[in-house]
Amino acid sequence: MTIPVFPRTPVLSGTDAEKKRVEILDYFHATFDRYEQLFEVLSCDEAYYEKPIALRHPLIFYLGHTATFFVNKLLLAGLVDQRINPRFESMFAVGVDEMSWDDLNEARYDWPSVGEVKAYRVAVRETVGQLIRTQPLSLPIAWEHPWWIILMGIEHERIHLETSAVLIRQHRLKYVTAHPAWPPCRITATAPKNDLVAIPAAQFRVGRNANDIDGPLACTYYGWDNEFGRHEAATAEFQASRYLVSNREFLEFVEAGAYADESLWPDEGAGWLRFTKAEHPAFWIREGGPWRLRLMLEEVPMPWDWPVEVNYHEAKAFCNWKARVSDAPVRLPTEDEWQALRAFAGIDALACGAEERSSRNTIPANLQLDHYASSCPVTEFAHGPLFDVIGNVWQWTETPIYPFDGFEVHAVYDDFTTPTYDGRHNIIKGGSWISCGNEALPASRYAFRRHFFQHAGFRYVVSSVPATAQASQYETDRLVSEYAEFHYGDEYFDVPNFPRALAQLAIAAMGDKPAVKALDLGCATGRTSFELARHFAQVTGIDFSARFIGLGTRLAEQGRLRYTLVEEGELVVFKERSLAELGLDQVARKVEFFQGDACNLKPVFAGYDLIVAANLIDRLYNPKQFLETVHQRLNSGGLLLIASPYTWLPEHTKREAWIGGFKKDGETLNTFDGLTTILGEHFRLLRGPVSVPFVIRETKRKFQHTLSEVSIWERN
Repeated sequence: MTIPVFPRTPVLSGTDAEKKRVEILDYFHATFDRYEQLFEVLSCDEAYYEKPIALRHPLIFYLGHTATFFVNKLLLAGLVDQRINPRFESMFAVGVDEMSWDDLNEARYDWPSVGEVKAYRVAVRETVGQLIRTQPLSLPIAWEHPWWIILMGIEHERIHLETSAVLIRQHRLKYVTAHPAWPPCRITATAPKNDLVAIPAAQFRVGRNANDIDGPLACTYYGWDNEFGRHEAATAEFQASRYLVSNREFLEFVEAGAYADESLWPDEGAGWLRFTKAEHPAFWIREGGPWRLRLMLEEVPMPWDWPVEVNYHEAKAFCNWKARVSDAPVRLPTEDEWQALRAFAGIDALACGAEERSSRNTIPANLQLDHYASSCPVTEFAHGPLFDVIGNVWQWTETPIYPFDGFEVHAVYDDFTTPTYDGRHNIIKGGSWISCGNEALPASRYAFRRHFFQHAGFRYVVSSVPATAQASQYETDRLVSEYAEFHYGDEYFDVPNFPRALAQLAIAAMGDKPAVKALDLGCATGRTSFELARHFAQVTGIDFSARFIGLGTRLAEQGRLRYTLVEEGELVVFKERSLAELGLDQVARKVEFFQGDACNLKPVFAGYDLIVAANLIDRLYNPKQFLETVHQRLNSGGLLLIASPYTWLPEHTKREAWIGGFKKDGETLNTFDGLTTILGEHFRLLRGPVSVPFVIRETKRKFQHTLSEVSIWERN
């Protein structure tokens, strides 16, 4: 079976919009097809529901996830106006990465059948295809262009083509079967002896400009938020290994007993080693005979000249061992050093084949699925005096991911990178055999937890200059920082802390009612959740924004948060707050945070004695639906606290969905009247309405002063 060249990520400029429309439609269908073709390797339906690894969802989730991503993002961007399957678009929306707020409890999921998910994908394919065929298109396509969201969905699926391949590789062999579309490399020979290549000192600038098509930081292709901004770097001369570290070279490390020598492993790596009891790379197999290697769909005799595939901890320990036995300063390269050796090797975006889309022009690298569905010998693809600068396997770096100067999140996907700015996600560069689209571009910046396995290996460098990490521990996202100050910071103009005031009102209204479970819906960065935990046995905080949830989760785990606040212009002040100084450190264990859509929550979020919906209803796309169904999540006699300044805006809620703030039949209908009408069937007004003020600091001299109207309702 001949597999046609997989289309490259499209150039976003040009003069022929209709030709570009056809190109993007082909790109979409090719990606959708290839992703579904990956799941054809599963041998039975059971393979979709048995988890390949404990801390990730079963594969049925990933089959549905990329399709629901299209719908959720297109809906958020206003490119479609209705859901296809609300249940799927909630169930499959969140839980991809092994983040601390991921919902991996199987009790929360009633997975649909494989057939149902495949039928759903058919419906999504038709919806997106029709959108591409009919949506007005002008060129160029930049960051704020509506078509950026369409490309976002396609590139997102290409990422999961790779991450799902890794999970399939970790599945038991009985669950996979050979497939003609996924042929591995069959070439192997004696592994080369590695040596060092001198890389000269370099100065360069990287980053991208979100609205620039023609400049030096041009937005030529689709990119993720972490690629945008500006970074100027200078690297000293260093030496880099000519080849990626091969299985044979890594065998020396294994046979030296290095997996049993914790002195080679930094603290985090040593902890991983003790937990896993690893003795060799995860994909190596030795069961009473010669070493074998697990590929995606089979086991083969060990190809010693292929690159070893390990996590960061193993790569780091190898470098420490190599430094010990060679008496040289061996370590992993930094992201900047990888860029320096890429430039030295003459690799740029064109080398990724983006200019060749219509014919069978493979590139000189094991990349883009152009050659194999596996790694291949480290000697096959030369890039100047080096080999595999791009392709074959990803290359771990010493650099925890950080934001470039001028970093901004995209409003439609605010949690692509920001949760990884935690010092625990290291950058991988170069791409693997299955890296396609944006992943294959040298500008791409992907980062994973250091204990994760990807199709990733490493090369080492020798340098007397120590690797330094860019600071990313202070929260620099302006909106998140403002809300951190709003929730946990100073009080301004003698106005009491608003999240705490709401919690106090709610607790007072509870009286002697049961106080087992409370839900803080629209919890933002979580202060009300923590305050409610003073009274309730269990508190759940839910917010649509992963940026907000990430801060609350970090605070619950670490007890401390750091953030920057704008003083004026480019001047900032650094802030630090702790739960202990707020008297909340003893209740943090009772709080858990989840990302969710208030209009489309999972059924498991029910049985509460109190629900707080603070400054939420005038930001919902369907507030009436929320209000008509919220009683289903409360116990009988439970309380609902609603707080809102009623600032209805069409960019958040379509005009026809407002529940107040307009004239009806010539008479004024305010929002509280609307609340009374909608809630009256299932609630009685217990207290209010009362006005509660709050102040949000924007800069040292600019503040928002707002009155939120609070009413408390008791479920019948």
